Amino acid sequence: MYLEQFDEDRAACMERAIERDVLLTLLPNIDVNSIASMKKFMEEYPSQSSGMMGLHPCSVKKNFHKELAIIKKELDSGKYIAVGEIGIDLYWDKSTLGIQVEAFKKQIEWAKEAKLPIAIHARDSFEEIFAVLDEVHDERLTGVFHCFTGSADQAKKALGYPGFYLGIGGVATFKNSGLDSVLAEIGPDRLMLETDAPYLTPHPHRGKRNETSYTRLVAEKLALIFDKPIEEIARVTTHNANALFQLNG
Repeated sequence: MYLEQFDEDRAACMERAIERDVLLTLLPNIDVNSIASMKKFMEEYPSQSSGMMGLHPCSVKKNFHKELAIIKKELDSGKYIAVGEIGIDLYWDKSTLGIQVEAFKKQIEWAKEAKLPIAIHARDSFEEIFAVLDEVHDERLTGVFHCFTGSADQAKKALGYPGFYLGIGGVATFKNSGLDSVLAEIGPDRLMLETDAPYLTPHPHRGKRNETSYTRLVAEKLALIFDKPIEEIARVTTHNANALFQLNG
């Protein structure tokens, strides 16, 4: 929501979010260049937003050590609820896998030290993500698999790590995604709602810009998948977000 795609109507977007009972937006960081705009958003909407701090895997380049140093200093300010968005992305560039893994492990260390959860980006990389987590996971590490779109087996593996959840966004509403059947198999108890705005816009707005208020559309889809009232989906997913990100404490 802090990206330039919302510069013309950001206030209206945040008003629509409140109108649709989407009361808090959790903001993942991208890289060094996104920090200022995210902080500005958090200052403008302090009651509607909380931020995370991390280096997105698509931004892990040759100079990533310098970026990590800046991000670590910002994380140490104590203003953030999680380390994210971090992880591995092999969709765009497989040649950077080695440094992506290195950056991922380093930021996991920070999360453990700060007693913060992590928000994991996994695109074409579940096996690589699981290999890292199998190596470093302990009782200090919790988190969410952001924008989960994997198989039932991958969902079960992800939820096999205690303290981890699946973030579900607009893909669940796509007609042929198959995610609805995956979710039906694992149940709603460890899910959270998200949008990935401005991307992955849920039906019926697919192909247009996504926004925070559309989180409600994801909740409505989960209500259909699980044959539960939307109020129950809201209760469970909000409880999970509060528990993971310590939003009430």
